[in-house]
Parts: sequence; structure tokens; C-alpha cells
Amino acid sequence: MIKDIENREDLVMLMSKFYNKLLKDNTISYLFTDIAKINLEEHLPIITDFWNLSLFGKGNYKNNVLQLHLDLNKKSNLTPEHFKTWLATFNLTVDENFSGENSERIKTKALSISTVMQIKLHKSA
Repeated sequence: MIKDIENREDLVMLMSKFYNKLLKDNTISYLFTDIAKINLEEHLPIITDFWNLSLFGKGNYKNNVLQLHLDLNKKSNLTPEHFKTWLATFNLTVDENFSGENSERIKTKALSISTVMQIKLHKSA
């Protein structure tokens, strides 16, 4: 049986697998590599901090995640297809590696974040 997401270490593994999948998908990878120009080694601890705070209420993530995406959207339009790909890849990665209450909670949070972000991006356009 697959275990649930229990701690930050589980989130580190999840984010690593998730971003490795995203970076192999040509429909979305360019947003990370060419537009945002993320350094995955630097980005993973930050995004792990975000999910650690979001899921467990722990950590010190301080960035404005919405503003980061509003800025990115100014450089390259974030489309509903990008969000569908992001969410489908996120859910698939969770389901392949974890099962349980926290796994379901993180998928629900991802859906909520994706939905709110799309609404905010649309309003700012």
C-alpha cells in the first residue's frame, strides 16, 4: 500500500518528481525554462516551502505566489491549457506516489489554487 504525504521530506520527493514531469512536457516546460528561467535546484526548496505551509501549516514561505504568476503572465500568457496540464500532472504525480487524506487535501488545494489563479489572471488582463 502506498503511504500518505506525511512531512516535508515527502513533499521534497513529490515536488522533484512533479517538476521533472513538467519539464519533459513541451506544452508547458518553456514557461519554466525560457520565460521564468527557474533554476530547479533553487526552486524546489521554495516550492516545497509553499506546499509545506499550505498542507501542514509549517515553514516560512513568504513569497506572494499570485504576484509571481501575474508577473509571469505579463511575459507569456498563462492559458487554461497550461493550468489543465499543471493540475493533471500534479494529480498524477500525487496518485503515483501517495495515497491518503493529505494526498487528497493537496490535490484539492492545487485545484483551488489553480482556479483562483486563473480568475485573478483573467481579471488582471
